[in-house]
Amino acid sequence: MANNKKMVEAITSRDEDFAKWYTDIVKKAELIDYSSVKGCMVFRPYGYAIWENIQKDMDRRFKETGVENVYMPMFIPESLLQKEKDHVEGFAPECAWVTVGGSEKLTERLAVRPTSETLFCEHYKNVVETYRDLPKLYNQWCSVVRWEKTTRPFLRNSEFLWQEGHTLHETAEEAKAETLQMLKVYEDFYRETLAIPAVVGEKTEKERFAGAEATYTIEPMMHNGVALQGGTSHYFGDGFAKSFDIKFQGRDNKLHYPHQTSWGVSTRMIGAIIMVHGDDDGLVLPPKISPIQVVILPIAMHKEGVLEKANELKDALKTKFRVKLDDSDHAPGWKFSEYEMKGVPVRVEIGPKDIEKGQCVVVRRDNREKIFTPIDKLCETVEKALQDVHDAMYERALENMKEKTNVALTYDEFIALGKEQGGFIKAMWCGDSACEDKLKEETGGVKSRCIPFEEEQLSNTCVCCGKPAKHMVYWGKQY
Repeated sequence: MANNKKMVEAITSRDEDFAKWYTDIVKKAELIDYSSVKGCMVFRPYGYAIWENIQKDMDRRFKETGVENVYMPMFIPESLLQKEKDHVEGFAPECAWVTVGGSEKLTERLAVRPTSETLFCEHYKNVVETYRDLPKLYNQWCSVVRWEKTTRPFLRNSEFLWQEGHTLHETAEEAKAETLQMLKVYEDFYRETLAIPAVVGEKTEKERFAGAEATYTIEPMMHNGVALQGGTSHYFGDGFAKSFDIKFQGRDNKLHYPHQTSWGVSTRMIGAIIMVHGDDDGLVLPPKISPIQVVILPIAMHKEGVLEKANELKDALKTKFRVKLDDSDHAPGWKFSEYEMKGVPVRVEIGPKDIEKGQCVVVRRDNREKIFTPIDKLCETVEKALQDVHDAMYERALENMKEKTNVALTYDEFIALGKEQGGFIKAMWCGDSACEDKLKEETGGVKSRCIPFEEEQLSNTCVCCGKPAKHMVYWGKQY
């Protein structure tokens, strides 16, 4: 790190105050700005570019499974929302309502969409007639509004950006397969693109999405040991179809209700990137979604040939990578701090002495390693460095998750871990939501995160009540 720390002096240490550190990075890295509406934020160009790269990667993955993009209205009539009782009860406290249009009071309130299941159901009723019309594999990229009491940039906002997939299937088996397939898409994306490991499994009945028969989740751990619900995939069965009277003529010429799924991730993934990978000098961005993958910094660029050589390097790299050449008049130390703050994975330094030697310096953001490489080998060196950065980021995050995951075999062990150490707790559970409530209350917020697909038999009894255990559960506090 250069002596000039102008860009990072205001960052609170991660270990001193994690919440303040997070907010400092969000502001200093120029990801967002606050608006005059509580809980609604302005995406600055750098922050929105991260989301665009996430969106592009995920959209490709969705379409490879046959999903098509659509767009639904922003407003939902109250009568339409009320058609699915469990669903509306789950979202009622967070709904924002429109009661006046122009200067006239509306005859029916309109909810600003908190999610779009009801809108998709209304549409499906109009376009599905026979089994030949199925499956319907739809997704939309949009914003939703949930009136949060406490907000935090990217993590809990009154308005946030997301994607929501809604699919309709001929059989329960097909719908269940779709639910798990999309969960796997999320898991792969977190690992392959964001360099973030996660625990994956099924939510308990208490933690299911409103109206779902089964909810599956991906749960990454932040650096401080707190979980973040990174994405969910829901199997609805035919409950929504019955509420909205969606029927199709089956292969047996009889009428049937289709089976439905829903799945989504949001801009809280950017919060996860910050909290999993960031350090006391700012962001550390996974190379695949970084708006700038390589920044070229000419040293002593006033000297003959330096800027020309830097431009040659840019031309050589820009066909394969997202590259920026900073030829501003800021001092090199200022630039080092600037791009470390912004988490650019690799920087390339080139100066008069480097040119004489026919080399340049490649510096990794994640560990500050300097790699001296011949200029004619720069593309290969950068490509390898970016992959090495990704791999090292994933391994550090995985090691952190392992270090902060503990086993509790007794009630006292669970309470002590929940109060004092944080992180994930693996413990057996009887299946009774009363035990979930008690453990949450006694630990100040530790909740069931998920029942993993591969359960361990830690003991035969529930960690809370001592009754026979049905499942091993990952527990933890969440954002």
